[in-house]
Amino acid sequence: MSAGGAAVPPPPNPAVSFPAPRITLPIGPDILRTYSGAFVCLEIVLGGLVWILVASSNVPLPLLQGWVMFVSVTAFFFSLLFLGLFLSGMVTQIDANWNFLDFAYHFVVFVFYFGAFLLEAAATSLHDLQCNTTMVVKPLLNDNQYNINVAATVSVPFSPFMTTACYGCSLCLALRRWRP
Repeated sequence: MSAGGAAVPPPPNPAVSFPAPRITLPIGPDILRTYSGAFVCLEIVLGGLVWILVASSNVPLPLLQGWVMFVSVTAFFFSLLFLGLFLSGMVTQIDANWNFLDFAYHFVVFVFYFGAFLLEAAATSLHDLQCNTTMVVKPLLNDNQYNINVAATVSVPFSPFMTTACYGCSLCLALRRWRP
């Protein structure tokens, strides 16, 4: 007890306190000078273009292409948020292991984007599949839809394949930072 009669609180337990944020990436505009920052910028640009390409294509298989759209839009916004947190310096205010969060985020998005790439490729491969609609047999994808799906899948640099490759490279870099 202190002189005033009030109890002195015990010192804080170090086992309960949180460690300082663990960040090995630079904060602020310097992040753009790293490979990881460049890949995140590419992920945002390519992901936005995938979003535009899939949105512009006719959707004969809404479930397959809906997943591609969901993945590209979600990854686009989370990559913007990730980059924004580092550019603004907010990562120093949030007690977290940012190296692990970077790895976990890029792992999940890589798996989702790889699945989206496979689904888009599968939708494109159904070009010659014949379906019976109102007693008329016609191809599932007409030639125009097929050409757009080929462009959206592999033939242009902003395809899900290239975006998946960017997330894979970011995943490898994040793994190296998380487990040196």
